[in-house]
Amino acid sequence: MDIAQRFINYTKINTTTNKENGLAGIMPSNPNEMQLASLLAKELQELGLSQIVKRSNSITTALLPANVSNAPRIAFFAHLDTSSEQKNDTKAQITHYEGGDICLNKELDLYLRESEFEELKNYKGDDIIHTDGTSLLGADDKAAIAAIMDMLEFFVKNPSLKHGDIIVGFLPDEEQGLRGAKAFDVKEINADFGYCLDCCGIGEFIYENWNAGDAIVTFQGVSAHPMSAKGKLVNSLILAHQFISMLPRGEAPEYTQGKEGYFWVKEINGNSAKTILKIDIREFDEEKYKQRMQFLQDLCDSCKKMWGEQRIQIHLSNRYKNVFNALKTTDCLPVKLALKAYENLDIKAKIIPMRGGYDGAVLSEKGLMCPNIFTGAHNFHSIYEYLPLKSLKAASKVLQEIILLASEIKA
Repeated sequence: MDIAQRFINYTKINTTTNKENGLAGIMPSNPNEMQLASLLAKELQELGLSQIVKRSNSITTALLPANVSNAPRIAFFAHLDTSSEQKNDTKAQITHYEGGDICLNKELDLYLRESEFEELKNYKGDDIIHTDGTSLLGADDKAAIAAIMDMLEFFVKNPSLKHGDIIVGFLPDEEQGLRGAKAFDVKEINADFGYCLDCCGIGEFIYENWNAGDAIVTFQGVSAHPMSAKGKLVNSLILAHQFISMLPRGEAPEYTQGKEGYFWVKEINGNSAKTILKIDIREFDEEKYKQRMQFLQDLCDSCKKMWGEQRIQIHLSNRYKNVFNALKTTDCLPVKLALKAYENLDIKAKIIPMRGGYDGAVLSEKGLMCPNIFTGAHNFHSIYEYLPLKSLKAASKVLQEIILLASEIKA
């Protein structure tokens, strides 16, 4: 099947992650993720793969058995859900791009404007898949699914090409805390290492991301009627704001870039009697991450001394770790293979630290090293999301080249 048609077929299934269901522990959070998993299981069966398992939580895996002995077993992962920031009711369109602006929706006067999205200039002469301006495209992460399936079809149709065991995994609910990866048992597939496809433009390659943590701070006040509040009222909202004011200024997302970490005051809910504050903690360096978490604990302890033990409580938790904590070195095999594949295909590697998370962060922490390869798409989580077709094809080619290179290695 043509890779563009594969991708468009997948985008027609609305798999917007459902945060309410996720908070309730339901997986997949959107039942349509199971619908997409069922379609993929059917296509995997038609391609002749073995050990196809579609689990009750929609995690789906399969194996293309090796035709050469002792090569490493490599797994490739993509996620089934799409972001909840925009609806996923995609009406994908393809425009042959020759420069200038691309009209998404004439009635809504929506355009991909070259003046706003300057990287469009790099894709003159290419076919670009984009939305109609009423939803996101879903290339995050259905472009990855299409690239993986296209890679499998390539090896099925070319049985003379040598390859080791190829494992594929499709995981739910990445868009809300990497839930599918957290539920996945990496021992089930027994891979030597793997790759996720969950970053953007052609050439991007990621082996560093955040160490990520969460803080939930609860402030307990004392309510009182304002007519008799003097000396009685303890306003928990004021306590929360005082706590926020003691966070380091300038160490927030809007002031940081590159590898600069931050505290993100993300949510506050409550009233004068009780307020709950949620803070995201992000840092690339593991030691600095620990220091940030300790800072919040120390700040809470100091506030207890000022306000009383009962006035403030903090709960700190780890969300995911930096992939590089597991890789340890840029000289490890999955990184070397990927970069060699890029070089062989004349794709300039753009190695960037990812100011976010992806399933590979959790999988790597579980012992399955998983760097991150590009899908080719731009403007994830946006109605302006678009996917150059040559970039999508290049993602599939990179996977093919990695497998061919690995077939020459003896595990």
